Amino acid sequence: MSAPLLVLEQAGLRIDGRAILDGIDLAFHAGTLTALVGPNGAGKSTLLGLLSGDHAPGTGRVALGGRALQDWNARALARERAVMLQEHAVRFAFSVEEVVAMGRLPHPPDPAADAALVASAMDTADVAHLAQRDVQTLSGGEAARTVFARVLAQATPVLLLDEPTAALDLRHQETLLRRARGLADAGACVIVVLHDLNLAAGYSDRIVMLADGRVAAGDNPREVLTQATIERVYRQAVRVIPHPTRDVPLVVTADA
Repeated sequence: MSAPLLVLEQAGLRIDGRAILDGIDLAFHAGTLTALVGPNGAGKSTLLGLLSGDHAPGTGRVALGGRALQDWNARALARERAVMLQEHAVRFAFSVEEVVAMGRLPHPPDPAADAALVASAMDTADVAHLAQRDVQTLSGGEAARTVFARVLAQATPVLLLDEPTAALDLRHQETLLRRARGLADAGACVIVVLHDLNLAAGYSDRIVMLADGRVAAGDNPREVLTQATIERVYRQAVRVIPHPTRDVPLVVTADA
C-alpha cells in the first residue's frame, strides 16, 4: 500500500486539564473511507479537529502528506482537505449557490471550470433547486446538504465529514454516503464521524471505534462490530446479525 495521506502519531489533547484524546496512532490512505464511531464524548469530533488542523495536538504529531499540519499555510491546506462541521449555520444572507461556490476560493480562479464544479456539486447534493435561496431560511437538512455541496466543490483529496447525516432523512443519508463511498473508490481519503453503526458498516472500509479518548478497536466492519466490543464500549445490549442484502454486519439493540 502507498504511504498514508494523513497520520497521527501518539497524538493527544487535553482541555481544562482533562485528556480528550490520548495516544492516538492512526494512518489514513487514499482510496479508503474510514468511519469514526463511539459513544458521546468519546473524542470523535475532537479527533477530526486534529486531522483538519483546527486543533493542534498537545502531544504527538499530525501530518498530511508527510508534513506536519502546523507547517501548512491555510490556503494550501484548503486545497488538500475539505471539512464539513456539525454546525451548518451561516450568519449572513448568502445564497446557496454562493456558499457552495466558496469551496472554489482556495483554487486559482477558472470561471468556466468553477461554475461547472459548483453546478455538479449542487446537483449531487440535491440543492440545485435551492440555488438562489438565502441559506438562513433553510431547514437543517437543506443546510447540511448545502455544506456537503461546498465540500464537493472544493475538490480536495481528503474529505473530513463530522456527522454529515445527522440532520438528513433516510434517502439523503444514503445518497450522501454513496457519494462519499464513490469519492473514496475514485481515490479520495474520506474520514467520516457517524453515530449510526449500520451506516458505518454499510459504507466504510474501516471503522475506528473510540472510547474515553482512545482507540478501542480499528479494523474492517466485521472485525469491529462484534457484540462483545459494542457492548463493552457502548454499555448497551445488542445483537449482531448478517445484513439481509449487504455482506456486512447489522447491529440491533437487544432487550435488557
